[in-house]
Amino acid sequence: MADIVQVTRTPLIRAGRACSRLGRWVLGLVIFLSMVATAPPGAMAAPYAAMVIDARTGEVLHSRNADTRLHPASLTKMMTLYIAFEAVRNGEISLDTKVKISRNAASEQPSKLGLKTGQRIAFRYLIRAAAVKSANDAATAIGETLAGSEAAFARRMTRTAKALGMSRTTFKNAHGLTQKGHMSTARDMTTLGRHLLYDYPEYYNLFSRRSTDAGVRKVPNTNRRLLAAYRGADGIKTGYTRAAGFNLVASAERGNERVIATVFGGKSSTSRNAKVAELLDLGFRRAPSRAKLRRPARPPYQGNRGLGTQLAGAGDSTPNGAAGKTIRVSGLVKTSLRPKGRPASAEPGTATLLAEAQTNTPTADALTTETPSAASDDAPKLDRDVLQASITAAIAEAEVIAAVAEQASTPIAKPRPFVGLRPMARPARLAENQTTAEPEPVVVTRLSTSGGRYWGINVGRYGSRYQAEKVLLRTALAEMATLDGSLRKVVRTPRGFDANFLGMTKESAALACRRLSARNITCETVGPS
Repeated sequence: MADIVQVTRTPLIRAGRACSRLGRWVLGLVIFLSMVATAPPGAMAAPYAAMVIDARTGEVLHSRNADTRLHPASLTKMMTLYIAFEAVRNGEISLDTKVKISRNAASEQPSKLGLKTGQRIAFRYLIRAAAVKSANDAATAIGETLAGSEAAFARRMTRTAKALGMSRTTFKNAHGLTQKGHMSTARDMTTLGRHLLYDYPEYYNLFSRRSTDAGVRKVPNTNRRLLAAYRGADGIKTGYTRAAGFNLVASAERGNERVIATVFGGKSSTSRNAKVAELLDLGFRRAPSRAKLRRPARPPYQGNRGLGTQLAGAGDSTPNGAAGKTIRVSGLVKTSLRPKGRPASAEPGTATLLAEAQTNTPTADALTTETPSAASDDAPKLDRDVLQASITAAIAEAEVIAAVAEQASTPIAKPRPFVGLRPMARPARLAENQTTAEPEPVVVTRLSTSGGRYWGINVGRYGSRYQAEKVLLRTALAEMATLDGSLRKVVRTPRGFDANFLGMTKESAALACRRLSARNITCETVGPS
């Protein structure tokens, strides 16, 4: 009898267990469907997208779903920072401007710097916090400062995106937290990363800092693991929200090659970093060893609607037809500084003295930012008399070269007397009714003394020539905008080796010193005695 009962109960128990498992499965399915139904649009993990380009040429080396509109998350801050750099360059604001934090900015969700309502903080620290810490409160404060409100700033972001060729991007906020309509693509964000690299190289070092002083505290870089693990990596920006997944735009340089890779929709920061490293490796394999650099064209300055600005003489039109104001940037170059040929003399047979060509035309702007100091802050005070003597000697040497060259170019039958070191007389100006608009011909040597280029700057005194030359090179690379075209010269004095940049105008020398001083680099302008 017991055996019969046991045989009867066993199928019933098994059936009950099966029903229990089925019930749990059905219950789980109902819960999942209810979560999907109640979740906000776009709250599920985004699909994967990727893009790899050769940064030097813009050539696409790999793409997958590159034009799919997805949530960019904190990659948004790349555009916030691009406009911040643009605003400083165009005189809207300075890096030292004190910004008052609004209640809206202070209440942003993490990641954040922890700014308080009513607090005042320098604009440079907001830039650092947004770039390195990816602080949402700092990004919002930047937008409100430049456009009056975050909504107005988002419209300016979208206008700038269109000007950059980011045709499938629309911004709704300055920080990247999920919002309806706030969308971009892997291709557009790669394009933005390339423009950050080449349009504002003086700021690009921000993205490679493992940590930085953000005014209220020191903050770590959200991308520090990839920066430490991948050889050549030096930026750019991470991003994460539940809707976006783990996003990253990364750039790396090895030798003559530079590659930018973008990933949307990573499952975790670890897997995302691994995928980006894989894509960067692919890019370096496919990129040619040598390629001619083709910088992207910088877009017209967008400014704020109704507050359009333009550089004097630059020809950029005010957006949307706004009347706008004109901001004159000190030291703006209006003509090329390439050497001009010496005119033929009225005497037959006189040769033309041609200058040594400079390879780059410098551009000047009024930007300052802090970078790791290239020169020691506690360098000894300059001996101005010795420095002035060295500058004067260099100028005299250049003029002697010009005079001797002119003597050598004169035919023997009609020798011309040596007239010492007095400047050569300029030819008469063209008649007013003459339409040819050629510049006044001047004698130009490697160290040009025409156009008032008698000035220079000193960036410190060092114990060896090698150390001084090293500082000159590092400073020239860090401040290409104002020092390009100047002559690097190490002058030995009884007290050491002076590192000088010569052949500058008074205005360009003053501008270069202001920018270098803002980076805590020792600098002093020097001119003819």
